[in-house]
Amino acid sequence: MTPHRIAEARAPEVAARLAAGAAVLLPMGSTETHGPALPMGDYMIAEAIAERIAIAAAAAGDDALVAPAIPYGGEDFFAGVPGGVSLTNEVLQAVVTQMAEAFLRNGARRILVVNGHGGSIAAIEAAARALRAKHGVVIPTLHLWKVAGPWQAALGGDPAALGHGGDPVASVALHLLPDLCRPEAARARAPATPFLGLPVTGFGTVACGGAEFAVPIEVGEIAEGGVQAADPRGANAAHGARITQRLVDAGAAMLAAMRGATLA
Repeated sequence: MTPHRIAEARAPEVAARLAAGAAVLLPMGSTETHGPALPMGDYMIAEAIAERIAIAAAAAGDDALVAPAIPYGGEDFFAGVPGGVSLTNEVLQAVVTQMAEAFLRNGARRILVVNGHGGSIAAIEAAARALRAKHGVVIPTLHLWKVAGPWQAALGGDPAALGHGGDPVASVALHLLPDLCRPEAARARAPATPFLGLPVTGFGTVACGGAEFAVPIEVGEIAEGGVQAADPRGANAAHGARITQRLVDAGAAMLAAMRGATLA
């Protein structure tokens, strides 16, 4: 079987495939807490989805290579998690930019970012704007959980399972990384501790005076054990398979659109 992951392929093969028009998928995520039931490295999910996008593209007659995943996300609410690592937005933007430029120098004409961490969005989008200004290249990003969250009801997911430490990550992890999950450890969310004496409305927000205010909160201050979902125990692998398939279909469609634009 032809490998899609660059790390598993031989250098001459990678060079030939890039020269022939293969796309490059850049998966990235984070190493942080997702509660007691899920592995810390959600970048592994992004990498698995990127590989499935490449396989779907191959079935449609296209070719795509999957770069080694960036395992660290942008610095945000999870910066103080034991075992976790985060990068400042400036450093992460530089990493994304320099990886993209390396592939562009070596013949890549299509690059698609597959991102599994919300805290990385600002750095990725800044890198994409800078790369377009400097090189005239448009690099789209599939922000996995930003896209998949609104699908929860339509795909039959449990509304109570939606949120950090729950869906969509939990169901997708149960589908793609079952051996690393411990669903029996999942538990309902503990009541959020007030911050500044005010009710917490989300990661980084509190309610006051009829409005929502952004505040610099860390996860341990408002979500015990990293769980924000009301009850992540409703997450399940079947739901994760449906989410994964829709994400893969979307990624493959974008590769096809980019290929058409490149050939036009």
